[in-house]
Amino acid sequence: MDTKKKAGRYARLYKQIKDLIDKSSNNPLSNMATINAVLYHKMDYFFWTGFYLLQEGKLQVGPYQGSLACINLARDTGVCWAAINQQKPVVVDDVEKFPGHIACDGRSKSEVVIPLKNKSGEITGVMDVDSAVLNSFDEIDVKWLQKIIELV
Repeated sequence: MDTKKKAGRYARLYKQIKDLIDKSSNNPLSNMATINAVLYHKMDYFFWTGFYLLQEGKLQVGPYQGSLACINLARDTGVCWAAINQQKPVVVDDVEKFPGHIACDGRSKSEVVIPLKNKSGEITGVMDVDSAVLNSFDEIDVKWLQKIIELV
């Protein structure tokens, strides 16, 4: 998908998600579930989309769409922990080349992870999106996914 078309799709999905949440939800888990459902079904290169949440020092799966997820992610391992430890989004063009990548589903080929922050700016988890295609994610995905998860 070319960058202009991708940005336009994200803009429409952001509005749709915001309208759904503004009209009916004050629950962060419901918001996460809604975000996942919309993105999973509307972004054709999203193979898996979900949240991992920090719970007493563990990174555990939260709401998601796609194949079965790993429940706990080993501390300081994989792309999700890299995003937390670096306190910034991480884009991986080829998961096979990422040291310590955690393969919950071997069909995943590329990945983007965005830190999820509370109102105080503290990281409380991450949004993780996988694709079954190499090199699926870029700065447009990062920009819009950051904006979308602010709706949580």
